[in-house]
Amino acid sequence: MTRLTRALLWLLAAVGAAACATGLWFLANGVSARPAPSSMEAFAAHRLRAWAIPSAAAARTNPVPESPEVLADGLAHFADHCSICHANDGSGKTTLGQGLSPRAPDLRLPATQQLSDGTLFYIIENGVKLTGMPAWGTGTAEGEAASWRLVRFIRHLPSLSEAELQRMESLNPKSADEWREAEEERKFLEGR
Repeated sequence: MTRLTRALLWLLAAVGAAACATGLWFLANGVSARPAPSSMEAFAAHRLRAWAIPSAAAARTNPVPESPEVLADGLAHFADHCSICHANDGSGKTTLGQGLSPRAPDLRLPATQQLSDGTLFYIIENGVKLTGMPAWGTGTAEGEAASWRLVRFIRHLPSLSEAELQRMESLNPKSADEWREAEEERKFLEGR
């Protein structure tokens, strides 16, 4: 047997053993999203995501300059689209965000804040397979600009003010019942 053949057989055996171990792990643990992912699962997910994002995409720089208007647009967009999973403060502490596997990340922490702008943009535009992160990209210049503004806002999350959190709460999507209750409250306060 040649050296190459032996190496290929060992590689095939290793891949087979890893597949068997993974299968046994799933049989033992099931596929429930209830338990928090293990540190090994989280590490593997982060490594796979890092490898899967093209280096040219990760190296992109944000073409949208930071300004109060850009942050206000990002705040409104985040409150309307992202807070359902990530919470207004970026903590990920929502019913939906905590029900995902892996959990919605705390966007204020170094694990997110240390990602490049290009990486954040790529994740927003393309989503992340096997997680709850959808692809938000529309394929339009306007959609890309909105995603870049979101990147600016994500960078701002660690320093959100109480006033900004209150503004976001007023912009969060509401159910028909919540709108009706707010309208009744407004009418009551106006004396009607």
